[in-house]
Amino acid sequence: MAIGYVLINVQPGTEQQVYNDVKSLPHVTDATVLFGDHDLIVKLEATDLATIAKAVVQHIRSVEGVVDTKTLAGADLD
Repeated sequence: MAIGYVLINVQPGTEQQVYNDVKSLPHVTDATVLFGDHDLIVKLEATDLATIAKAVVQHIRSVEGVVDTKTLAGADLD
């Protein structure tokens, strides 16, 4: 199982709509609106990191209002 976190910046005023749109995307297991340097953080789970990367490029970045993303790959230390 691969885990990824995506920090998202959006156009001002679109936080709620982007949050609603992102929650229902494939592989998204959690989404939270943030205050600070980023507007949202999204958790993705998939079988491998390639699938997570594909989900970010094909789904998250295509959501209207998304300006920028930063993807962080989780590590399984077991």
